[in-house]
Amino acid sequence: MSDGDTGEEIMAATYRALCANGYADLTMQDIADESGKSKAALHYHYDSKHDLLCAFLEYLYDGFVERTSGVAGENAYERLVAFVDAVLDRPDDDSEQFGTAILEIRAQAPYEPGFRERLTEFDEYLAGELEAILEAGVEDGTFDPEMDAEDTARFLVTVLTGAATERVTSGRSVECTRRMLTEYVETHLLTDRTREVET
Repeated sequence: MSDGDTGEEIMAATYRALCANGYADLTMQDIADESGKSKAALHYHYDSKHDLLCAFLEYLYDGFVERTSGVAGENAYERLVAFVDAVLDRPDDDSEQFGTAILEIRAQAPYEPGFRERLTEFDEYLAGELEAILEAGVEDGTFDPEMDAEDTARFLVTVLTGAATERVTSGRSVECTRRMLTEYVETHLLTDRTREVET
C-alpha cells in the first residue's frame, strides 16, 4: 500500500471519527478504530492528534480548492455567481455532525496557531479568487470601476463564512444568503450597461 493510499485512508477515518465524536471528544484511538489501524500506526505518521488534524485541514483545503476553482461563465458576473454557488453548496457527503466538528475546530483557532494558519488559508483563497473575478469584471466593463475589489472580496468572504456558520449553528438554509448576494451583485456591482443585459 502506498503512502498516498494510507494518507487517504487516515483522512477518511478522521472524517468519520469527527462525525461520530465531534472535536472535543475525539481521540487518536477513535481515528484508529475508524481506520482499522493501530494507534501506534497513526503515531508513525502523525506525532499527535493536533498534527493529524492540521493535516486533515490541509486535506480539506485541497478538496475545497478542487471543488470551487475554475468555475465557468460567459463573463465575470456569471463566474462570480457560479463561484458563490460552489462555495455555498455543501458536498453531498458532508454531514451536519461534520459541520459541527469543523466549527469546533474553528473555535480553537485563536489558541491553536496550526489550526489558525490552515483556516486562514481557506479565507485567503476565497478572498483571492473573488478579488480576481471582480478585477476581471472591472477591466471588461462588467463591474463598476469605482468598486474596491479587495474590500468587496473581503466583505463577500465574511458573508459566505457567516452563512456557513449559521447553517451549522441554527440549521438555517443558505438560500437567503445566495439570493441576497445575487441581488447585491446586480444592484451594487454591475455597471448600468451590464445590468440591462443580465437582469
